Amino acid sequence: MGENYRVKRLSGPVDWVVDVPGSKSMTNRALLMAALGDGRTVLEGVLFSDDSRYFIGSLKSLGFEVDVDEVGKRVAVNGLNGSIPVDRGEIYVGSAGTAARFLTAMLGFSGGIYTIQASEQMKRRPMLPLFELLMDAGARITYLEKEGFLPVRIVGASYRTAEQGVRDNDADGEKTATYLELDISQSTQFLSALLLISPMIKQGLHITITSQRKDGSYIRITRKMMGQFGVCARFDGECYEVGKDSAYRAGTYQIEPDVSAACYFYAAAALTGGRALVRNVTWDCMQGDLQFLRVLEKMGCTLNETADGIEVRGAENGRLSGITVDMKEFSDQTMTLAAIAPFAEGTVRIENVGHIRGQESDRLSAIYTELTRLGVNCVEEEEAVTIEPSVPHAGVVQTYDDHRMAMAFALIGLRTDGIEIANPQCCRKTFENYFEVLDKLTE
Repeated sequence: MGENYRVKRLSGPVDWVVDVPGSKSMTNRALLMAALGDGRTVLEGVLFSDDSRYFIGSLKSLGFEVDVDEVGKRVAVNGLNGSIPVDRGEIYVGSAGTAARFLTAMLGFSGGIYTIQASEQMKRRPMLPLFELLMDAGARITYLEKEGFLPVRIVGASYRTAEQGVRDNDADGEKTATYLELDISQSTQFLSALLLISPMIKQGLHITITSQRKDGSYIRITRKMMGQFGVCARFDGECYEVGKDSAYRAGTYQIEPDVSAACYFYAAAALTGGRALVRNVTWDCMQGDLQFLRVLEKMGCTLNETADGIEVRGAENGRLSGITVDMKEFSDQTMTLAAIAPFAEGTVRIENVGHIRGQESDRLSAIYTELTRLGVNCVEEEEAVTIEPSVPHAGVVQTYDDHRMAMAFALIGLRTDGIEIANPQCCRKTFENYFEVLDKLTE
């Protein structure tokens, strides 16, 4: 696991100008669309991390021609207009939730037979709604360990249709759209996966959402990126629809900087009463975590958009107000707000985030356990956490192999002596040199 990372306590406010990697969410969506596109696509500003490397490695295992330039943050993919080069194979998705969900959906509608392997962490994350939907669509799934979870063996729906001679035509001999139902209460990644692979379904796709939750910030990213690649995903408030004969355009695509990563540096400005500017993060970015900046503003920070990027200035002496906030639509920042919450002058309550229990770790439980370990007064509920003003003491933060726990809880050490982060290497999932950047900034 390696040595703990010792956070350097700061004696004054930060004054930081930072570059962050490309967006993980956008990188993996773009990789999938490039692979399913019609021709060669060049992606610029690519994030290189464990998650994206697992995705790229999986595409290579499936026979796609992928050229990688890590120094130039560039990847080129030769797409085959919805086809997969090999009809037999095995991929390993590691702990990458997007790779697991997106590639499972792609293989579920394929014309081949494949095995999907995953890390022990990913084997615990929910997959059943996607598996059930793929089986309803005609795929055959065999569980290789625990029912409802990875690893699995998939016989694609197109393979089975060809094998069985199945025909799904209307009265005029035209193929009718594929109609599916999906519950996205556990994860919106299931819906993103289906929308992203919809050009494989040449007769068109119609998805009815059966859960109370119908939409989300990451779904909106998916739909906007699909539009930029030339495919329209319509939404009427209940159902999503992609028309027949849709195809992704090949070309060059620029990936935005990772707003989720930027938020740790913005939170440091809030915490210390300082200033942080993250280059190329603008209000035009499509990522939902921009909403976290508005939370900081309500707690007393000032936001400025400069020619170089958005700048956050903390309130004088880091005097943050308490707040109650629904973070369902930007829940990756739950840990970030929880880390700075003990230093606020009032109660901080984070609501409607029960779904984060099924992510890289049980994040609500992790927040409660680690804050309590550091002497912070907080209350864990099924869907929420409440944190009272407290003075944290020294301690080692356990990170549960969860990159966001590691990056966010390091913030506590900027104002508290003796904070150490266990297993800092877990940040390789999305921001592999995060602690090197933090070292340079705190010198």
